Amino acid sequence: MDISVVIPLFNEEESLPELHEWIVRVMKANNFSYEIVFIDDGSKDKSWKVISELSEKNPCIKAIKFRRNYGKSPALHVGFEAVEGDVVITMDADLQDSPDEIPELYRMIKEENYDLVSGWKQKRFDNAVTKNLPSKLYNWTNRKISGIKLHDMNCGLKAYKKEVVKCIEIYGEMHRFIPVLAKNAGFGNIGEKVVQHQARKYGVSKFGWDRFVNGFLDLLTITFISKFGKRPMHLFGLLGTMMFAIGFMVAAWIGGSKLYHVIVGSRAPKVAENPMFFIALTTMVLGTLLFLAGFIGELILRNSPVRNNYLLEKKINLQ
Repeated sequence: MDISVVIPLFNEEESLPELHEWIVRVMKANNFSYEIVFIDDGSKDKSWKVISELSEKNPCIKAIKFRRNYGKSPALHVGFEAVEGDVVITMDADLQDSPDEIPELYRMIKEENYDLVSGWKQKRFDNAVTKNLPSKLYNWTNRKISGIKLHDMNCGLKAYKKEVVKCIEIYGEMHRFIPVLAKNAGFGNIGEKVVQHQARKYGVSKFGWDRFVNGFLDLLTITFISKFGKRPMHLFGLLGTMMFAIGFMVAAWIGGSKLYHVIVGSRAPKVAENPMFFIALTTMVLGTLLFLAGFIGELILRNSPVRNNYLLEKKINLQ
């Protein structure tokens, strides 16, 4: 099979028939063998009924329905588990992503050998204050922290090699950082394509301002896990040792100064009256706690069933 189109959705009953017809038209025009995987993320409207009716007319449709709304990441996770196509295309169900982009995305994966191609909605029809400016700041932060030079990391329109979606695990709100997950899994050939963005035709946006705060926190999480997930002591142990050493040296300097004044018989201020003494003690305590956090992390990792899970690309003469 050439292409699997994965479409997570929540309350999109009005747009689904038009989106389905558009995708089918593109697939037939390019002679692609395909499947469409709808994931109904606990919709409260008639989205599932619409999908059921479409599936009766088109055997290329697969569909999964959650009992309640879990979010886009869980929807993509189960969708990726179900796909069978050589190239996987993800898009939103609100008609803001154009299926006409599918042939070129497919070509970039198959002919230019990209592992992942992310769409870039260079010209947007969203509100400039509430959507565009925060999005630009958000993507700039992502580029600086992750090192992946994408203008729109959270664009829903993306194309992947099948092995990419089968190797990465999406959870929480990590759908925003699929390129980072792919890079950490060894799929570093990541490209970008300017894609058409269309104004929302039906319904309202399902995302609010909280996605920017949560997204930044998730980026810190995934950055930490990718760098120190297999070696927590390298971070916590190093920071703890440095803090303890600094605190110890300051405390030793204060104690040595007091001892010197005692030896020479001069009047010295009380150690307890020096604020640096308490700062030094606090620093030593925090350093000890960080070191113990790293040590406990190593113990947990040692007993983890996935401590030696590594992604292999090829084997020769191995059973």
